[in-house]
Amino acid sequence: MNKIPANEAKISDQAVTAFGNTPNPRLRQVLQGLVCHLHAFASEVELTEEEWLAGIRFLTDTGKLCDGVVRQEFILLSDVLGLSMLVDAINHRACEAATETTVFGPFYIAGMPERGQGENMAFSPGEPALVQGRVLDSAGQPIANALLDVWQTAENGMYSGQDTEQPLANLRGRYRTDGEGRFAIRTIIPVSYPIPTDGPVGRLLQASDRHPWRPAHLHFMVMAEGHRTLVTHLFNHDDPYLETDVVFGVKDSLKVVYQPCGADHPLAARYDFSGPFRLATYDFVLERA
Repeated sequence: MNKIPANEAKISDQAVTAFGNTPNPRLRQVLQGLVCHLHAFASEVELTEEEWLAGIRFLTDTGKLCDGVVRQEFILLSDVLGLSMLVDAINHRACEAATETTVFGPFYIAGMPERGQGENMAFSPGEPALVQGRVLDSAGQPIANALLDVWQTAENGMYSGQDTEQPLANLRGRYRTDGEGRFAIRTIIPVSYPIPTDGPVGRLLQASDRHPWRPAHLHFMVMAEGHRTLVTHLFNHDDPYLETDVVFGVKDSLKVVYQPCGADHPLAARYDFSGPFRLATYDFVLERA
């Protein structure tokens, strides 16, 4: 990299110094680091005025698409730049005994219905499935009354809220573990889907010749008193996009197999399956707070 001219280096130094009196030490560190690296980036690529203005317009368009409820284009941008997964990795370095985390995603909706063991959260068509398992602590002991907040797309690859034709609570729900830490969720097999491409993030992917697809997955946010909240996915083990997830969120430990089960399976009667279904089993491990 070429040496930065003295007048340009002076501007960068002045901008970093300007934040030196920020009272909050952590905010001071973040702001000065941001300015330092932002200036270094502009100098390294020799950013033109036209490119700078294009960047401003891109960020303006990104903000205009955020509605505060369902569409969060800035989170989507963070995801496709790999920043979301980097922040996730930084904040979970010491969680070796716990289930691995992954991105939160931009389509979570709070306040979905609390459902009973094995209650069906699918109000749209799809291949019937049951996801069951336990929630454990790092010592392998079951956690009773843990809360699993779950969400996924419909077969058309869209989430409720994003797709106004779906009931808002479709393929969303909150489930509690029983006294032995067990949970059961009746749903449909998740499908792979493209992230929204009708906005600036979609234009960015197109310009960089990247596909917009995410592998099929089921979102989980698992909470229990005295434990750190877990945000993760369960991925279909055979999805074709596992190696090229547009948001870099796949981890091998989070892959599950949906095994075929007949209508005569013992769980069919318990959870009211009238025909064949698929069964996935997974145990979540939470870290102590």
